[in-house]
Amino acid sequence: MPSIKQSHTQQIVLAHGGGGELMQSLIRTHVLPKLGNPWLDKLDDGAVLGRISGDIVFTTDAFVVTPLEFPGGDIGRLAVCGTVNDLAVMGADPVALSLAIVVEEGTALSLVDRILESVRRAADEAGTRVATGDTKVIERREGSGMILTTAGIGVRCESADLDTKRIVPGDRLVINGGIAEHGMTIMSVREGFEFETEIRSDAAPLNGLIKAALSSGCDLKFMRDPTRGGVATALCDLADEMGHSIELEEAALPLTPTVRHAAELLGLDPLTVANEGKCLMCVAERDADRLLAVLQSHPLGQKAAVIGRITDTVPPLVELATVAGGRRVVPRPYGEELPRIC
Repeated sequence: MPSIKQSHTQQIVLAHGGGGELMQSLIRTHVLPKLGNPWLDKLDDGAVLGRISGDIVFTTDAFVVTPLEFPGGDIGRLAVCGTVNDLAVMGADPVALSLAIVVEEGTALSLVDRILESVRRAADEAGTRVATGDTKVIERREGSGMILTTAGIGVRCESADLDTKRIVPGDRLVINGGIAEHGMTIMSVREGFEFETEIRSDAAPLNGLIKAALSSGCDLKFMRDPTRGGVATALCDLADEMGHSIELEEAALPLTPTVRHAAELLGLDPLTVANEGKCLMCVAERDADRLLAVLQSHPLGQKAAVIGRITDTVPPLVELATVAGGRRVVPRPYGEELPRIC
C-alpha cells in the first residue's frame, strides 16, 4: 500500500484544497507550469487587466461533461471554447478568462495535468489567457471527477451591428460546418458505439472565424452558438425574438453520414443535439454568397452552408423542408435529451 505522501503525488486529496502547503504545491507544480502568465503568476485575488478601450462584453459558464476526455477534446478545451465562443457571437474578441476548478478527491493528478494542458492549448488558439482562477477539492462522490467554471471578458468589434430587429424576410441563415458532432461524440463514447469513421467533437474557438466574417463587410444581423438544445433551440429562440418564421432546407444541412447514423441509433434528431464549434449566422440575402466564401476560406468554416431563410409566415415558427418533399415544424426539445454533455 502506498504511503500518504506517495498518494499525494498521484491523486487529488482533500488537503489539496485546504489552502495550505499541499494546495500551494498543486498550484505551483501543476497549474502555473501549464497556465502561467504575467496576470496569473502573481496569484492575487484577481487580475488587473489595465485600461480597456471599447464596449466590454462579459460572459460566464460551467462545464460538467461526462466523460472528461473524449475524441476531439476534453472538459478543459470545452470550457475555453465555450466561453470564447459566447464572447465571439456577441461580436467580441476575448481579452482574458477566469477558470475555477472543482476536483473530486481521488482524481489522478495526471488527469488534472492533461486537462490544464488542454486549457492552455485552447487559450493559445483563441489568442487569450487565463488571468485568474480558483481551485477547490470536494469529497469523492458519484460525479465525473471535475467541474470547471469559466468567465470571460472581451471587447466588441466596432463593425458588429447585431440586432434581431434588423432581420427581415429573405435574409439567409448560414452555419460554418457539420452539426451534432459534439453531442453524438459524447453519447457514442458512453454507449460504446464504434463506427468505421470516428466521430469527433467539434469543440473549437471561433473568434478568428467570426472576426473574419465581421470584417468582410457582409451585413451580419445575428450570431449564436447552438450548444445545448442544438440548432433547433437556437432557431426557435430566434423566431420568437424577431417575430418572423424560419424555413430550413434538410438537403442543405451539413451532416456527416456517421453522425446521422449515430443519431438514428439513439433515436435523436440531429437538430436538437449540442454543438461546440459551430456558429449560426443571419445575413442579408445579397451578402449570403460572399459570407459563405469568407467562411469556407477559414479552416473552421470549410463546410459552411446556407441552410435556410427568414420568411413572413405567421405565427413565427421553424419549419424544415424535407428531402422527401414534405414539411415539418421543428420544436424545441422538451428537456435535456443528452445530460452532462457540456
